[in-house]
Amino acid sequence: MTSAPVTTRVRRRAMGALITGQVLGGVGVATGVSVGGVLAQQLAGTSAAGGLASTASIVGAGIAAGPLAGLSARRGRRAGLAGGLAIAAAGAALVLAAAFAGWFWLLLIGMIGFGAATAAGLQARYAAGDHARPGHESRALSIVVWATTIGAVLGPNLAEPAAALGVRLGIPDPAGPFALALLAFAAAAAIIATSPPADHPAAADDQNGERVSSWRLLAEAWRDRLVRLGITAAIAGHSMMVAVMVMTPVHMYDRGMTLTIIGLTISIHVLGMYAASPLFGILADRLGAPAVVGVGMIIFLAAFLTGAFAPTEGAAPVQLMIALGLLGLGWSACLIGGSALVSAGASGERRVRLQGAVDSVMSLGAALLAALAGPVLGAAGYPGVNLLGALALAALIGVAASAWLGRTTGRSQPLGGKRVSGHRSR
Repeated sequence: MTSAPVTTRVRRRAMGALITGQVLGGVGVATGVSVGGVLAQQLAGTSAAGGLASTASIVGAGIAAGPLAGLSARRGRRAGLAGGLAIAAAGAALVLAAAFAGWFWLLLIGMIGFGAATAAGLQARYAAGDHARPGHESRALSIVVWATTIGAVLGPNLAEPAAALGVRLGIPDPAGPFALALLAFAAAAAIIATSPPADHPAAADDQNGERVSSWRLLAEAWRDRLVRLGITAAIAGHSMMVAVMVMTPVHMYDRGMTLTIIGLTISIHVLGMYAASPLFGILADRLGAPAVVGVGMIIFLAAFLTGAFAPTEGAAPVQLMIALGLLGLGWSACLIGGSALVSAGASGERRVRLQGAVDSVMSLGAALLAALAGPVLGAAGYPGVNLLGALALAALIGVAASAWLGRTTGRSQPLGGKRVSGHRSR
C-alpha cells in the first residue's frame, strides 16, 4: 500500500529531469544553430557553405539516432540520452576549436557531433512514455516535446549576448554561442544521468533474447497500416518542416530583412513547433493518433499555401510569420501523432530500436530535403521551396489514404500487440 506514492514521486522526478534536460538541450541547439551558418560562411569564405553547417548537424542527428537507441536498449534511456548530450558537448567544443583555428572542415565535424543533441532531444519524447501511466503515453510524450519551447525560443535570443560575451573572453566572433551550448549540453547530460530509471525499462518486456536489426524491425513494422502511417508522418513531417525552415532565413536575408525580424520569425516558428504539443497529446489520447496526424496534414497544407504566396516587402512580413508558425504546428501534430503510432509498433527492446531507426531516417530524410531546398530556392524562389514541401506532404496523404481505406481489411492491432493511444479498432 505504501509503494504507490513512491512510484508517483519517482515518476515525477524522472519527468522533471527529462523536462529540465529538454530546456537546456533546446537552449544549446537553438543557440548554436542560429549562428552556425554565419560562422561557416566566415571560415569557408563563401555563402554556399552556410547551409552545410545545418546539413552537417541534421546528418549528425541521423547518424546518432540508431546507436543512441541501441545504447538505450542495452543500458536504459538515461545512458542513451546522456550519451547523446555528451557527444553534442564534444561537438560544440570542436566548433569552438575550429573558430580559433579557422578550419572549416573541423567545424563540419563538430556540427555532426552537435547534431547528437537533436537525436537525444527527439528520443526523450519516447523516454517520457516509459514513465507514463497507461493511457497517458501521448500526453507525457507531448509534455516533454513542449518543454523544448523554452530553450528553443530563448536560444536564438541569447545568441547575440553570448557572442558579445565570447568576444570579451577572447572567443572569435560569432562562435561565443557554442560555448553556451557546450555548458547547456553538459548540464543536461549530468541531470539526465542522475535521474531515476524508467518505471518499466525498455528491455524488461522482451519475449525472447533474439536480436533483430533496427532496419529489419522497420521493415516488419511497415507492414502494419497504422504503424506505416506513423513512420511516414514522423519522417515526412520532419523533412518538409526542416526543408522550408532552413531556407526561410536565407530567403528573408536576400530580401533585405534585418536579423531581428528573421530571429522573430524563427521564434514564432519554434513556438508553433512546441507550444501546442500538450494539446496534440491530449487529442491523441482521446481521439486517436491517426486523427492528430490528419490535423497535421491540414495545417501543413495551409502553411505551404500561406508561405508560397507571402509578400516579402515591408518591415514586418506578417504572412510569412504566420506561415512559419503553421509550419511548426503541422510538425508538432505529425510528430506526436506519428510517434504514438510508432511506439505501438513493437514492445520492449524492439520498440526502442524501432524508434531509433525511425528517428534516424527522419533526420537523414530532413537532411536530403534540406539539401534539395537550396538549389530549388535558387531556381524557383521561395514558392518552389514550399512546393517541394508539398510534394512530401502528398506522399504522406497517400499513405494516410491507404491506411484509412484499408481499415476494414488491415490488422486490428499493431505489431507489438499494444493498442494505439486513442485508437478504437474496427
